[in-house]
Amino acid sequence: MSDAKAPDASRRSERSRRAIFDAALALVTETGYARTTVEGIAARAGVGKQTIYRWWPSKAAVLLDAFLDLSARAAAEAGAAPGETELPDSGDLAADLRHVLRATVDELNDPRYDAPTRALAAEGGTDPELGARFTAALLEPQLQVFARRIEAARAAGQVDPATDPRIATELLVGPLHHRWLHRTGPLTHAYADALVDHALRGLAPR
Repeated sequence: MSDAKAPDASRRSERSRRAIFDAALALVTETGYARTTVEGIAARAGVGKQTIYRWWPSKAAVLLDAFLDLSARAAAEAGAAPGETELPDSGDLAADLRHVLRATVDELNDPRYDAPTRALAAEGGTDPELGARFTAALLEPQLQVFARRIEAARAAGQVDPATDPRIATELLVGPLHHRWLHRTGPLTHAYADALVDHALRGLAPR
């Protein structure tokens, strides 16, 4: 009887999944979303297109999972523990918000994130199911993190007690994403700092 072990199917599947994610992200960045196809992703990843369709219904679904995986890996590389999704609370709300918005600017300007995020934002506008999943899996958790930090600041008397944390959050991140999406101006740390300054003037205790 041979002592050779049978191939590890789960490990092989994980290798294929990783190759598909890497291929999808690379092709969207290099050629754009419109020119990216399931066939192209399969060829780049070295798998059959039937493998992709067995796991995902469309190229948009592949890209979404690839992007979520990229975000999770980036968080792990930054030292964030699983489930650790809180803004820093140094006691200085302005400094904490500037720190996080500057990091958001850096991410949005990073080619690894720019093309996939734009593709998902555009596709989500025409595919309600994909848009809802993108919002639920990525956007909503981020908004809730900001809202919790605003709630803590409200409890500490740092912002007006009548402040609505969700609206305050949108005052901060909404203009940032609008400028990025529509390219209405440079996306810089200075702009992020200005957003914090303007928003906090409006949220200051009366």
